[in-house]
Amino acid sequence: MKHIIEDIRAIQVLDSRGWPTVRCEVRLTDGALGWAVVPSGASTGAHEAYEKRDGGEAYLGRAVTQAVDNVNGPIARALIGLDATRQLKIDDAMIALDGTKNKSRLGANAILAVSMAVSRAAAGSLGIPLYRYLGGAYARTLPVPMMNILNGGAHASNNLDIQEFMVRPVGAKDFPEAVQMCVHVYRALGALLKAKGLSTGVGDEGGFAPDLPGDEAALKLLVEAIERAGYRPGTDVTLALDVAATEWAQADGTYLLPKQNRRMTREALIAHYEALIRSFPIDSIEDPLGEDDFEGFTEMVKRAGIQVVGDDLFTTNPERVEKGMKEKSATAVLIKLNQIGTVSEAMQCVRMTQAGGWQAVISHRSGETEDSFIADLAVATNAGQIKAGAPARTDRTAKYNRLLEIADEMARDMG
Repeated sequence: MKHIIEDIRAIQVLDSRGWPTVRCEVRLTDGALGWAVVPSGASTGAHEAYEKRDGGEAYLGRAVTQAVDNVNGPIARALIGLDATRQLKIDDAMIALDGTKNKSRLGANAILAVSMAVSRAAAGSLGIPLYRYLGGAYARTLPVPMMNILNGGAHASNNLDIQEFMVRPVGAKDFPEAVQMCVHVYRALGALLKAKGLSTGVGDEGGFAPDLPGDEAALKLLVEAIERAGYRPGTDVTLALDVAATEWAQADGTYLLPKQNRRMTREALIAHYEALIRSFPIDSIEDPLGEDDFEGFTEMVKRAGIQVVGDDLFTTNPERVEKGMKEKSATAVLIKLNQIGTVSEAMQCVRMTQAGGWQAVISHRSGETEDSFIADLAVATNAGQIKAGAPARTDRTAKYNRLLEIADEMARDMG
């Protein structure tokens, strides 16, 4: 029989921050081979699926040998002999084998590595690209990159509280031009920083990470970089923020911006965002409030007038997305594979998001790998938006390069 899983093997490798993660290979009886490497987040939500790590001395407690053993042992025994093209059946089998709500017995990192590798193996066995296998004949939309070119928060050792300052090339005619525009702005920003005697070192996601007077100063620099690159702020290129405000949330309901040592009420913080939106060409804000503040997110949506993205609020969890939709707590959902732990559940979350009239944003993690799976996922789901970091460091550019390959392949198919 074709497409049958013959062997599953995992090993421990390193992510972009030098911490261990799980790499899995799945081989089918027809010789098709699929592989995957799982990413890891720095600012993680409390409701994410469980990332299994060993504790102890190895890699300062962050080794993943237990997760690797779970792949090579119980998961492999459960899946060998199954049809790799039955993705939902395979993912459901692993969920049942784990038996916990958050995948804490086997580890979401173990389960996801297998889920992704099985997808690749099945696509290879069928002789079609991964995006076509996952999305079918209607997978055709190249996403607009939300490119993080200035890092702060938990992603950089500087004095900026906002975690990600991104550019969106909304005026690009196609994906290759979109990447080029982002690179031009990134290089212009680097030149500006150098001219001002500021650091051009980079943070976790490849964006520059200088010390600046504050977040407003960072936004002014980005506008200047857009203009220096020859584009019109707000027309050709807009700005997007990932605040990661869960990192600021306090037990008393206030928010403490740690690097500026500034405490704000929810009302004051929303008013602060309104002022930023009036002053700068910002058209998207992610996680403006804490991970359980559905009410605050709802108020933000009413007042902001731009895309409001939920990440920690939803953690790629269909149950939390359903709650958010009922309360109108966002207009977009960030999709991160390792927040939920299987390809099937992530795609279910995208479908739910789109069916409800919201936008989906496919996203990397700050601890990334050479795996470009999310590029194919973005096209497969026609998500329209992707976050994959700066145009720097191979762990980030791998995603953009894969999308450029897909763009070229689609152009050739069009004749």
